Amino acid sequence: MRKFNNKSNLAGPIIEKYRLQANMSREQLARQLQLLGINMDRTSILRIEKSEVLLKDFELIAIVKILGIDYHELEKFI
Repeated sequence: MRKFNNKSNLAGPIIEKYRLQANMSREQLARQLQLLGINMDRTSILRIEKSEVLLKDFELIAIVKILGIDYHELEKFI
């Protein structure tokens, strides 16, 4: 599996930060994703936040939309 700085994704910590700022649980985020047709559970969100799994582009776009993350925030990690 490809990694960058030994991480499977770089967006995980940003997602966790914004999710907590929104006072949203992982379960709530998973439900919002499911409403958009993305099958994900709270464990999947945890693994994304801990940078343990690859994050697909459509998953990232949906999470950014739900949490109101500015795309430029993601650039800070590269």
